[in-house]
Amino acid sequence: MPEVNTISELRINGGRLCRRIEALAATGAIEGDGVCRLALTDEDRKGRDLVCGWMKQLGMRVSVDRIGNVVGVRGGLEDVAPVMTGSHIDSVATGGRYDGALGVLAGLEVIASLNDAGVNTRRPLAVAFFTNEEGVRFAPDMMGSGVHQGALDLEEMLASRSIDGKILGEELKRIGYAGATGVNRFRAHCFIELHVEQGPVLEREAIGVAAVTGVQGISWTEYRIDGTANHAGTTPMHLRQDAGYVAAAIAVEARRIAIEMGGSQVATVGAVELVPNLVNVIAGQALMTVDLRNMEEALLQGAEQRLADFVNQIGAREGVEISQRKLARFEPVAFDDAMVALVEEIATSLGFSCRRMPSGAGHDAQMFAPNCPTAMIFVPSKDGISHNVAEYTAPQELEAGANVLLQVVLNKSDY
Repeated sequence: MPEVNTISELRINGGRLCRRIEALAATGAIEGDGVCRLALTDEDRKGRDLVCGWMKQLGMRVSVDRIGNVVGVRGGLEDVAPVMTGSHIDSVATGGRYDGALGVLAGLEVIASLNDAGVNTRRPLAVAFFTNEEGVRFAPDMMGSGVHQGALDLEEMLASRSIDGKILGEELKRIGYAGATGVNRFRAHCFIELHVEQGPVLEREAIGVAAVTGVQGISWTEYRIDGTANHAGTTPMHLRQDAGYVAAAIAVEARRIAIEMGGSQVATVGAVELVPNLVNVIAGQALMTVDLRNMEEALLQGAEQRLADFVNQIGAREGVEISQRKLARFEPVAFDDAMVALVEEIATSLGFSCRRMPSGAGHDAQMFAPNCPTAMIFVPSKDGISHNVAEYTAPQELEAGANVLLQVVLNKSDY
């Protein structure tokens, strides 16, 4: 074991981290160096098998819980609550190789580096990857970590139906990850997640690392609009019950609300389906989603109410029926002040420029924040691009983030 006064000089192996990222990216690889590992698909299973194998090679004790979350634990000198890190390995359909995967594989690199150096910690160290963080194939997002920490109901999530008609619990069994470990029992000493920013701020400001202060609140709503399909040429404009027009009007209003509110408020219409979806037929039905986010709960509620009022008004005015289904709803989360300060302090001590910033995206870390001190580390995303095959973070930036993670873990593990 190295002397205590040299532990601050311990660094991860950047080449090994990059090789693991490349190997994981080969599972579900798609054209353009991207990945498609939708939750609980065969591609996800292959990625899970690979990461579990690495955990076992590192001497970690691996467990799988009932929602399919995987936790690898490196024992400590005492049997106490562990320092935990991790993220997810599922992706969107046209995802990049760093989103989520960096946080998991950097956690394994921390363990590998400690093993190499013969460092034992008083507290155990845990590295996890959580089921269905993206919320693409099944809703809501952050599902696995939400069940893990008690924010979401296990049985309700097991019964979730995917966009391709599959039941989540059955898909877990099919790919061999329907574990037996209970949920809402694991409480960490603290949780720290490394992630790519997925935005342009760090690159534009030439800053190497961010200490993340919290996560925006998220509201996902699906609207079904039922009008009347009719002939595009023979139906006068004032006699139409046009579901396509109403969907478009809702999309425009969501954007107008966000721009008018300003601040951190954003609004996105990410999916629209029209039926019968023909060039010469007025749409009789539309299915659409609206994603609203804000760093302040009261403002997020205000945006939700304003959009709801508009939906009611336009439905009545256009003579269509509009039903809605809440896909996800998470309040804004503030991370632990002391943990955020520690990330900032360590990043600076390692010679990296650092700033504090909130996250506009949801992350597994937000599910841990109510139950233990939690924070996140961001590293830059080239051109601010993520959820895209062009997602890229340079090797030296990956290494910088992983070294900050290493030192945070060591600090919190009572070395």
